[in-house]
Amino acid sequence: MLFPRMYENAEGTAAEEKKMTVFSMILSLLSGVALFLFGMSLMGDGLKLVAGNKLEAFLYRMTNTPLKGVALGTCVTSVIQSSSATTVMVIGFVNSGMMKLKQAIGIIMGANIGTSITGWILCLSYIQGSGGIASILSTATISAVVAVIGIILRMFCKRSVHKNIGNIMLGFAILMTGMQTMSGAVAPLRESEVFIDMLTMFSNPIAGILVGIAFTAVLQSASATVGVLQALSVTGILTFASAFPIVLGIGVGAACPVLISAIGANKNGKRTALIYLMNDLFGLILWSVIFYTANAIVHFGFMDTIMSPVTIAALNTVFRVATVVVLFPFIPKLEKLVCYLVKDSAEELEDEADFDLLEERLINYPALAIAQCHRAMNGMSKKLRKNVNRAMNLLNDYQQDKYDKVQRKEDLIDKYESRLGEYLIQLTKREMNTVQTTQVSLYLHTINDFERIGDHASYIAHMANEMHDNHTEFSQEAWDELNVVMEAVREEINVTCNAFMQDDKEAAQRVAPLGAVITNLCDELKMHHVERLSKGSCGLEEGTVFNDILNSFGRIAAHSASAMTALLKSGDTDADPHIHDSKIYPTDSWEYYTYFNEYRQKYDVIDNAQHVLSMEPEEVE
Repeated sequence: MLFPRMYENAEGTAAEEKKMTVFSMILSLLSGVALFLFGMSLMGDGLKLVAGNKLEAFLYRMTNTPLKGVALGTCVTSVIQSSSATTVMVIGFVNSGMMKLKQAIGIIMGANIGTSITGWILCLSYIQGSGGIASILSTATISAVVAVIGIILRMFCKRSVHKNIGNIMLGFAILMTGMQTMSGAVAPLRESEVFIDMLTMFSNPIAGILVGIAFTAVLQSASATVGVLQALSVTGILTFASAFPIVLGIGVGAACPVLISAIGANKNGKRTALIYLMNDLFGLILWSVIFYTANAIVHFGFMDTIMSPVTIAALNTVFRVATVVVLFPFIPKLEKLVCYLVKDSAEELEDEADFDLLEERLINYPALAIAQCHRAMNGMSKKLRKNVNRAMNLLNDYQQDKYDKVQRKEDLIDKYESRLGEYLIQLTKREMNTVQTTQVSLYLHTINDFERIGDHASYIAHMANEMHDNHTEFSQEAWDELNVVMEAVREEINVTCNAFMQDDKEAAQRVAPLGAVITNLCDELKMHHVERLSKGSCGLEEGTVFNDILNSFGRIAAHSASAMTALLKSGDTDADPHIHDSKIYPTDSWEYYTYFNEYRQKYDVIDNAQHVLSMEPEEVE
């Protein structure tokens, strides 16, 4: 009776150990996913802090043609040995607006080529006496080195830029560690007889493809699957007939971590992940149909050829290069396809910037380049006008999603200023006539004014957020006065932006006198606040917020007037391109006094004693 009981106990213990192993595997897999997503987030945030708009410009230059994108993707992936990691980084760039979707396609194609290099590196492991080389070039080693450098920069450097670079490196290391954790969690499966049998038992190509997809999806790495195939090939049991369909399915299975990284990304981020999947899916369908159709007719004699590590690596590389060669001419079509599958809303279309207008090849043709700059600045002015009005709406009707939108648009306006500024600076180095030189200088001045207006709009939104969080309330009199000034500011920003877009110099003449009226109103309202404060009808905290908002209104008025100065000067052949001062307005002219008196009467706070609610509907153009 003793032996049966011992047998039963042993059997129960084995079952429990098996359950614990499965549980441990799942837990490790989930922890790997968590590290993966956190690392991607940390790296993306660090990149934005370090480089900001400069990185965007660098990436644009490096990927402004599809061929450059393929080359960059191949090189990067060859170094980090993971197409998934490269694509994840690209998704982060696209998601943050640093890179356009069409730029990402070339990099992803290159990544698919670059990942095949890992197979050739693994071949070194099978060369006698060279066992150490592969380990030195391994992903784990690279991640460890990056992590050590990152933590040194993070802990011991004082400059914020060095700390942020450290965060980037740590984020990359964490991301790669997450991928290794996911792979390590299922590493025992590589030794599983069931898994190995699945790789070799199927003569049906469809079954082999499905095995390749499933196996790679589980291991979370195309390189790992290629490595397993290379290891199996040493035994002499792996033929071309069984290896080829698995190689076809590897790319599709490797899309699993890429699709995970797209969780929480915007639509362009999701499109980037979809491109990675479609690239490999297209290659799978195309070459499986061509090859197996041809084999059915010709009956290839090499189907039973025994594979070696080198032939596995060669097969993987040829397949990936051939897929990229076929797809390369259709990059624009591929972009349209994913945009059709993942459609933009009207609001998302509004977010599209005009940076594609700033083509470097036009730099040598100043007249064309200046015209393109004006078109891009029109897009900047549209977004600026709407963001100023959106920010002021928050004072009367605070909504968290609208506040977040103001901050996103402010980031976009900053990018406009950076990209346009860099483009215009390049133009100044070219030979231009006097009119063109003046135009470029005045445009540089204008984009700076527009960017500063955007900053003050963002600050107004910030004050609205603080008022909402702190439950700050103005007196009814203060609200009435503030709404009158808001109406004046709305008219000024609307006239400013519309005048610029339509090159309407007559309308531009209205901005300076309106700005003077706004400035006087702000000074008058500050005195009213002092009176209310002395009477005890207004608190000190409320008064501080009130004055801060008025200061922002005054700065918006000043920068609007300054921008219109540039517009009025743009047509002058004798204009001094180096004058950047709104005071050159002819304040003693008949037109100036006419407009000034008109606006002073229109926005008189005494005549507008009735309740005024300043709101502007947010339409999508």
